[in-house]
Amino acid sequence: MNTVILIGRLTKDPAVSTSQSGVKIARYTLAVDRFGKDQGADFVSCVTFNKGADFAEQYLKKGTKIAAEGSITTGSYTNKDGQKVYTTDVIVNRHEFAESKGEAKPETKSEGFMSIPGGIDDEIPFGN
Repeated sequence: MNTVILIGRLTKDPAVSTSQSGVKIARYTLAVDRFGKDQGADFVSCVTFNKGADFAEQYLKKGTKIAAEGSITTGSYTNKDGQKVYTTDVIVNRHEFAESKGEAKPETKSEGFMSIPGGIDDEIPFGN
C-alpha cells in the first residue's frame, strides 16, 4: 500500500499550470516537522491535478498549514548537463486545512492600545 499523510506548511505559493492536454497541475513544497523536539523539517514536493489544483490555486498560500493525503511516486530524468536526476513527489489526492484562520495569523494590536472586553462597563471607575 502506498499512502502518505503529511501535515506541514507551504514554503511558497503553489505554482499552477495547465498541460498540453488540458490537465491543470499545481506544485508546491510542504515543510513537515520531523518527530521529536528540534529535529528539523523535511521539504516534501507535492503535486495535485484538476480539482485539487483548483483548490490549491484558490486557497493555498505561503505559510498555510494543511494536511495532505496521497501517494509517493519516484522518477528520474537526465538534466541538460547529462546527469541523471532522481525525483520523489507526493501525488496529493486530498487537502484539508490543519488550523483555523485565526490560528494562522497572530492578532495584531492597533497602535499599542489594549482592547477592552465587552460587558465590563459597570466595573470601570471612570467614564460616562
